[in-house]
Amino acid sequence: MEEYNPNRQSEQKLKIAVAVLIILVTALGFLYFRERQFNKRNEELGILHAKDLLVATTKLDSIENQLNAKIIEIKRLGGDVSELVRAKEQLQKDKIALQKSEGFSMKRYESKIKKYLTLLGEKDNELINLRKENGILAAMNDSLSKEAQALLQDVTYAQKALNDSAINYTLRQKELSERNRELSEKVSQASALHAESINVYAISTKGKESDGGVYKSKKVDKVRITFYLQENPLTNLEAKVIFLRIIDPQGQSIADMSTGSGSFTYKNKEITYTAKQKIVYDNHHQSVEFVYSRGQAYKEGRHIIELYAEGYKIGDGFFEVK
Repeated sequence: MEEYNPNRQSEQKLKIAVAVLIILVTALGFLYFRERQFNKRNEELGILHAKDLLVATTKLDSIENQLNAKIIEIKRLGGDVSELVRAKEQLQKDKIALQKSEGFSMKRYESKIKKYLTLLGEKDNELINLRKENGILAAMNDSLSKEAQALLQDVTYAQKALNDSAINYTLRQKELSERNRELSEKVSQASALHAESINVYAISTKGKESDGGVYKSKKVDKVRITFYLQENPLTNLEAKVIFLRIIDPQGQSIADMSTGSGSFTYKNKEITYTAKQKIVYDNHHQSVEFVYSRGQAYKEGRHIIELYAEGYKIGDGFFEVK
């Protein structure tokens, strides 16, 4: 009969505990290795995803800059920019969706980018034609400029003749004085500002902007009026005050003295203006913008836009409210 040995029994229990511990450590090590592999794979996918997002964002930013440049130039040359404006609005939506990273697909965005680039290529060809057409207008402007220079020379000669004959006040002097006045008036008119490409946009109470020239009354909270000032070498490069008049369908000037409206003199008459703005004329086809909030609904019908500066009417336009 085998004799009971408590030390041997304790030794067996210790061996069993060590074996269980080894199994647990091995299992934990395996699980840790699998988790490291899984995290590494997710990290690699995350880096790749971030790179794709950065590439797509950079391309869309570049395309938006090109769209803005083409909108400005085509509008300046008198072309239609509606397609480019729609493309810009869609691109901005794509950028917002991209920032949210919802359902991002690099393949799908590459397809979008390709469409935008195709549109830009088409507009490059359109710009070539517009530049050719406007070359004719540039030649006409050059002719007018030479004519104005000739008028300035006439004024100089007339003033010299007056100074030379200042001692004897004769009929000839009166005639020269009248001619000098007429020539000065012509030069003044030639040097006046001229507004072109006048556009009116309606802004709703929610800040949504729309164009087209015809707007629903309830959707017009503010109006934004934009235009360009033509280049004119005879105009002084200095501060100019531009007056805006909005005339309702009944022929009344829309004005509110508490918000900056007032009056100015035009052809010896006091004219009420809606708003005014001071700019510094730089003779580089600069753009000017008015944003006017009336604070009440616009009447139905055609509203006339009139622009004045330095005693001259420099442009006009209109928009419809229904």
